[in-house]
Amino acid sequence: MGSVNSVFIVGHLGADPEVKHMQNNRAVCNLSVATSEQWKDKQSGEKKEKTEWHRVTIFGDQAESCGKYLAKGRLVAVQGKLQTRSYDKDGQKHYATDIVADRITFLGGGEHQGRGSGGAGAPDPDPSNSDGSYHVPGGDDGSELPF
Repeated sequence: MGSVNSVFIVGHLGADPEVKHMQNNRAVCNLSVATSEQWKDKQSGEKKEKTEWHRVTIFGDQAESCGKYLAKGRLVAVQGKLQTRSYDKDGQKHYATDIVADRITFLGGGEHQGRGSGGAGAPDPDPSNSDGSYHVPGGDDGSELPF
């Protein structure tokens, strides 16, 4: 059986998106997305929470849309793949694993709505999503995940 490199997370943005343009003028957007899990400690009965931070990179038209419509605190769904990169810092080699997104879905919701929530020029809600979520156009090659 072959291998699968697929990631799907739902979380809140920890900062406003950072959009830059490469030399070929293609947009690249970096996001910091937090996912949290909660549980009750069996011994103390105390409520516990753990937050993981994920670096997300997205390219092209979707990157432009993220920069235009997202803001800190906004809930998003990210679909993509893991990619590890290396870099030198202070003479030592370091490694970082990021999510390279194929698709970002803006999820609606109260206080965490970003700059484009419901405003003029915001993407139209996806009619197949009864929760009012948004699909960011561009970059979808039509392939579906097997699960």
